[in-house]
Amino acid sequence: MNEVILFLVVLLPVIGGILIPLLPYKNRKQMMVYIEVIVLLTSAAAFYMLFHRPSRGFTLIYFTGNLTIRFHLDGLGCVFVGLLASLWPLATLYAFEYMTKEGHEKIFFMFYTITYGVTLGIALSDNILTLYCFYEMLTLVTLPLVMHTLSREAILASRKYLYYSLGGAAFSFIGMVFIISFGTSSQFLLGGVMDPVKIGNRQNLLYLVYVLTFFGFGVKAAVCPFNSWLPDAGVAPTPVTALLHAVAVVKSGAFAIMRVTFYSFGTGFLRGSWAQYVTMAAAVITIVYGCSIALKETHLKRRLAYSTISNLSYILFGVTIMTPLGLVGALCHLIFHAVIKICAFFCAGAVIHQTERNYINELDGLGRKMPKVFIVFTISGLALMGVPGLCGFISKWNLAKAALSSGNMLAVAGVGCLLVSAILTAIYMMSTSVRAFFPGKDFDYSTLKDARDPNWMMLLPLVLFVIAMVIFGLHSAPLVSWFTDIANGVFK
Repeated sequence: MNEVILFLVVLLPVIGGILIPLLPYKNRKQMMVYIEVIVLLTSAAAFYMLFHRPSRGFTLIYFTGNLTIRFHLDGLGCVFVGLLASLWPLATLYAFEYMTKEGHEKIFFMFYTITYGVTLGIALSDNILTLYCFYEMLTLVTLPLVMHTLSREAILASRKYLYYSLGGAAFSFIGMVFIISFGTSSQFLLGGVMDPVKIGNRQNLLYLVYVLTFFGFGVKAAVCPFNSWLPDAGVAPTPVTALLHAVAVVKSGAFAIMRVTFYSFGTGFLRGSWAQYVTMAAAVITIVYGCSIALKETHLKRRLAYSTISNLSYILFGVTIMTPLGLVGALCHLIFHAVIKICAFFCAGAVIHQTERNYINELDGLGRKMPKVFIVFTISGLALMGVPGLCGFISKWNLAKAALSSGNMLAVAGVGCLLVSAILTAIYMMSTSVRAFFPGKDFDYSTLKDARDPNWMMLLPLVLFVIAMVIFGLHSAPLVSWFTDIANGVFK
């Protein structure tokens, strides 16, 4: 019954999270230990599952016909599960220190931990119905996290997040219905499941449905024009925005688009169609739009949010190339951007937690008072730019290589957009670091006398993220080789 672990990995953080506000803790430390143990046990079980993959799936619920809620771990799922299992324990550790000033910790950590289980459910989905159900659940469990502070801005941001997510889910639902109706199976199979006999001469209808599905799941991936919810969600506590913008929500959207493109509709059916050009154009436009707005944004977390909008579409650009090389580039950026961006957000959160400063022009001189945080922030900025030796270069290189070898002229033009994005990223990330370290000769450091680096619970994740950026930047060949095997169906 090794397959049961597929369900237990999802169930453990959900049940463990529900119990957080119900258990009688003697003090806050006991609660922290309980939460971290739940998260670590989940990650340990996830890693065990990665190295001892169940040969079969686990069916939780049977519906009518062949529709089921079923879990299975394939190659693509391994990538997302590994990312979640690696980052969530560190994010939780960081959140313990950050949330000391936020209040309502039990409720916060309840939804924070449940989100881990729900996101794992997306990663382990065996079919489109299971993916859709957990995708909807992700909206419901992250909504309270966005509105945690209950300020007017948080309430408005949560409403927008809900409206956008529900609208996207409606488009995704249409895609699910058509995949089930015109496919040979609802399962995810590399190469797609579309049945030419059922499709007949209705290819254009299916292309339209794919575009709707792309934008439906693309809402959480913040693709233009459905991205304004993401910067607004920055009003949530930083541990939330870091996971929203780097791992759980936005990467779930990108992951779902990978699934429907390569494993449901199939690139053989889509490549060369007008649907490919429409979706690729949306990704390319979003890349330039996101970094352009980030350049003029003065709020630190909102600047990083617009950067996320741009970088998420790097992943979607790789997907819409619709070749194995494109998928390799997309998987590289799925992993590397998550590490880079969660690190950058945690640096921003450390500044806010220690100084209550939110705007770029308030960061002057803080590099001298918080050197560890801003050195890490600078390294994350260099990685995001794509400087060789850091992991961001690897993903951008693979995306450019995939685009140039595809023979698609729009993809080749997309490489130019990647270069423009790299330049703009260098400006908005490095200008922030320069202000922090070099405020000017006449700057009065006495205004920063209380500023200092945070404690080890905040610093440890930052250090580990930097180490990961360097290791992946210098020795990415095994990982890229694994992604290549997944994209070519060798590692199933």
